[in-house]
Amino acid sequence: MTFQFLNVNLSFPDPREAEPEGLLAFGGDLSIERLLLAYHMGIFPWYTDGHPLLWWSPDPRMVLTPGEMRITKSLRRLLRQEKYQVKFDQNFDAIITRCAATPRADQEGTWITEEMMDAYKELHKIGFAHSIEVYEEGDLVGGLYGVSLGAAFFGESMFSLKRDASKVAFAWLEKLCLHLNFQVIDCQNPTDHLASLGAKETKRDDFLNRLEISNQSPTKQTSWAGYFTELSPF
Repeated sequence: MTFQFLNVNLSFPDPREAEPEGLLAFGGDLSIERLLLAYHMGIFPWYTDGHPLLWWSPDPRMVLTPGEMRITKSLRRLLRQEKYQVKFDQNFDAIITRCAATPRADQEGTWITEEMMDAYKELHKIGFAHSIEVYEEGDLVGGLYGVSLGAAFFGESMFSLKRDASKVAFAWLEKLCLHLNFQVIDCQNPTDHLASLGAKETKRDDFLNRLEISNQSPTKQTSWAGYFTELSPF
């Protein structure tokens, strides 16, 4: 297909028409309205400074169904030890900043540009973007962030400064998604790390079909800060 250039009109091409690697369109902006429409359609932005704004819907898609996370004995023991302290939506700005600053073995620089950070901070302020934070003796040592729409959570990035801190964040995310009756945790692109946690490669069409059902649920557009006390311990 010819990749579509997005103008001021608030629209995207059908993500089922994207190439297998997922590139669907370029251009447009990171307005709240466009971002929410993109996630609603199973599309996400991913680009680097100095390049056009690119929009993706890859095939296959990496997806974790809540309730299917693979928690090893060592991770469960760590969760029960309470070595780390976990919070929800208490320090979103620090989480996204740390995700942007964390080196990745498979890439140079970061795709979480200043423009991206500003956009997701705005989504957080109005209750669509959320963070799971992991602390050790008051220091932020791991976490993740993403977007919640309908009965789906779209994971964007995670980081870990201490052993298994990001896995702890992911485990609490899954527990919260079960509590909220979410149907899908979108992990975007396949990686061995996500596969080790129980996420599975899913055909794009199947993911989009699941997303259509998930979109029928109302979005919990609110802070997640109070949900932690509603969850049972591991």
